Amino acid sequence: MLHVDVFKKLGDFTVEVKFTGEGRVTGLFGSSGAGKTSLVNMIAGLLKPDRGFIAVGNDVVDDTLAGIHVPPHRRRIGYVFQDARLFPHLSVSQNLHYGRRMNGVAHDHAHQDRVVDLLDIGQLLMRRTGQLSGGERQRVALGRALLMQPRLLLLDEPLGSLDSARKAEILPYLIRLRDEAGVPMVYVSHDPNELRRLAAQVVVIKRGHVAAFGDADSVLAEIAPQFVD
Repeated sequence: MLHVDVFKKLGDFTVEVKFTGEGRVTGLFGSSGAGKTSLVNMIAGLLKPDRGFIAVGNDVVDDTLAGIHVPPHRRRIGYVFQDARLFPHLSVSQNLHYGRRMNGVAHDHAHQDRVVDLLDIGQLLMRRTGQLSGGERQRVALGRALLMQPRLLLLDEPLGSLDSARKAEILPYLIRLRDEAGVPMVYVSHDPNELRRLAAQVVVIKRGHVAAFGDADSVLAEIAPQFVD
């Protein structure tokens, strides 16, 4: 379970969001500039709320009244960005283990094998990232986040930079990740079709505030078309 109740002033823009995510995948939907990434950055610990509360399961990671702000590297939250942000001077294998090492997570061979198999990246391990397609890069970025053994996975428009063919290639891996990895996810997108296929619940964000929240199919059918760019 993810509980979020935060307020943040960013210049002339305000993010004020409250929701509790209980499904395997909670979607964040809204137009570009709605505040989705700012919200995800607060969950990740990269941005500190001016006031509010964030809890992942039973662990409080932000509570401004109690003076709690757990730093990002101690939250055990994996973060996958729109651009995979792989290191070009490292092999795929070295990229996979970078996040685990930086967060002090011990090497678990069985877990690594499961992640590599889940994402079908075994044949890529010795390649340099410059040799990968966009879809392959995103699968490696997902693998790197999973090897951290996160308790929550944040995906900020992971298909946003891909063309339709690459999106069709990687979406089945995201569905498989949802069904088999056992890690709750927050999935950010401005594409209602992605969220219909992936999310159980959807939070619709408009101008930094919650415009709707509930079952993905019903919310997206009734509300989301108003917010598409």
